[in-house]
Amino acid sequence: MSTPEPTDDTGADPSADTATLATDTAAEPAGRTAGDAAAGDTAEAEDTAEAGDTAEDTAAASTGGADRSAFLPSPLFVLLLGVTALAGYFSWTRAEVDWTGDASTVYLPFVFILGGWIISLAVHEYAHALVAYLYGDRSLRGSAYLRLNPFRYRHLFAGLLMPVVFLLLGPLGLTGPALQVDRSAVPSRLERTVIALSGIIASLLLAVGFAAAVWLLVPSHMVTDNWMIGGLMFLCYLNATAALVNLLPVPGTDGFDAIAPYLPEPIARQGRDAGLFGVIAIFAVLWFPPVNAAFINFMFGLFDLVGMPQLDIGFGELLVQFWVS
Repeated sequence: MSTPEPTDDTGADPSADTATLATDTAAEPAGRTAGDAAAGDTAEAEDTAEAGDTAEDTAAASTGGADRSAFLPSPLFVLLLGVTALAGYFSWTRAEVDWTGDASTVYLPFVFILGGWIISLAVHEYAHALVAYLYGDRSLRGSAYLRLNPFRYRHLFAGLLMPVVFLLLGPLGLTGPALQVDRSAVPSRLERTVIALSGIIASLLLAVGFAAAVWLLVPSHMVTDNWMIGGLMFLCYLNATAALVNLLPVPGTDGFDAIAPYLPEPIARQGRDAGLFGVIAIFAVLWFPPVNAAFINFMFGLFDLVGMPQLDIGFGELLVQFWVS
């Protein structure tokens, strides 16, 4: 909260005959009112925003962390949830065919999967930021990471655009480079490892949630041509892929970030600096046709192993890459 400004009544001349001065002196006591303080905080927040901070960062800075809005989901995230849910409903009812009379090329299942993947990315990064905050890192308080707003990430290309490109080209579920925390605020190596692993756990829980929805809607060893269910299957695959790939101890992944506290600092720093290139290298390897086919077969085998043979990755791939068909 901003510091109260000095008032004008200190040292005021009692012989002053100006009515304006008398009114100002009477209305402005030594201590500012709560309304004045709030107005000062608002002005300070606007100045901070103009200096380049995001709206989320400004809300946290102006309230000292006491404002609950610093932890509320961003309106953009709520809008994204609504659009994704609406696209899922229309995919379930195949409303697009009723509108266009053409079932050869549809777009709403793609919107459903894309929206679901962006939501999954936001939840993945939220898990990192929340655990870091609980362990003492306040650098992301009120930021887009804790407000589930991937459109305002500090590194928009690495955190949002690149994973979306991986989806469109792969299609693969890969997150961007691991979120860096303020290591001085979290000196414990074990706690920094837990922060790194929290994103993997979040992606895994999302995959389990999508798989449970498919299991409830589609009996085992049965197939479906429902577009929404196909989208749920593919979102399960994307999040499972994100969790598994992030276990690799490669720069840019959560797995590397988990072991980085135990590495010599020069090596850990070089790994963090090369994170973007590490993630791109992983995608390039998995995108190579023989490796991609082997990886898809591995995922099919994994789903079959856990009793989910009805998870059809190919169906979701057709829905995502509608331009291919």
